[in-house]
Amino acid sequence: MADNKLPYHEQIANKLIEQLKAGTAPWQKPWQAGEPRMPHNPISGTRYKGSNAIWLAMQCREDPRWMTYKQAKGIDAQVQKGQHGTLVQYWKLFDQIDKKGDNGKKILGADGKPIKVTVKLDKPRVFSSVVFNAEQIEGLPELEIKTIPEWQRHERAEKIIQNSGVPIKYDQHDNAYYSPATDSIHLPARNKFKSDDNFYATVLHELGHSTGHPSRLDRDMTGRFGDESYAKEELRAEIGSLMLGDELQIGHEFGQHAAYVDHWVKVLQDDPKEILRASRDAEEINIYLLEYEKENKLERVERNSCGTRMKTDQGIKKFEYER
Repeated sequence: MADNKLPYHEQIANKLIEQLKAGTAPWQKPWQAGEPRMPHNPISGTRYKGSNAIWLAMQCREDPRWMTYKQAKGIDAQVQKGQHGTLVQYWKLFDQIDKKGDNGKKILGADGKPIKVTVKLDKPRVFSSVVFNAEQIEGLPELEIKTIPEWQRHERAEKIIQNSGVPIKYDQHDNAYYSPATDSIHLPARNKFKSDDNFYATVLHELGHSTGHPSRLDRDMTGRFGDESYAKEELRAEIGSLMLGDELQIGHEFGQHAAYVDHWVKVLQDDPKEILRASRDAEEINIYLLEYEKENKLERVERNSCGTRMKTDQGIKKFEYER
């Protein structure tokens, strides 16, 4: 049980270290295709994001539904007596304030109400909430899983891959990796994969690494196996592919990442806040890749050339981020 007196990030890091050593962290366990399992709120209709998603997934509940006591009560359900909730935190970076004129008075809209403007906060504000799993609540309807047909989830995955513009080379025997130096993905022949879902899950994991390229999300891709930066990048890609695999319902497999566990444990022991940063970056990876469903390669290239930070390949070491 987590020590609730510890800061939120330390609770997550400590429990995650335990699960990594035991082989029970969310991304260490196989998730079957067609079975969405990431935590979501059925009342608001939203999926939990970033570290909250990982933290709730770490609670080892079979039901992915989570909600507050008040939300459960609002649908005539009741948290069982004696049950303890799970803390989640939200960071507020922006706020809305009334727009004012030069005279300092509020500017009203056509409806007579003050016009709102969005401003960035000087310091992020943190808000906490306690949520309960559906297994802890009486009176909820049975869990309904909306399974995406196989052809549809493969079509979505294919569109993301094609629109990414990242070249794929089938030149490996049994290995899969992304090369930052050439901005390309290298895989075994497609018939070497045990299923189409497994193929797409592998490609999308490597595509997650590709978002770290300077022309995209610009992460540190200079590490080598055993380096701290290597472990951090693999942690981000693993969490990101877990999120994306759940969204597309293509499933998730841990692959051959057992070799990374000791490095992840050390990173988290040295800096427990790293799980917050890794989860945040993984969420960015997930969002970035899902955007490929909405645009083609030309649109993404044009957007990069106009609005995204660009850097040369100078200084990028040739390194392979393996699956």
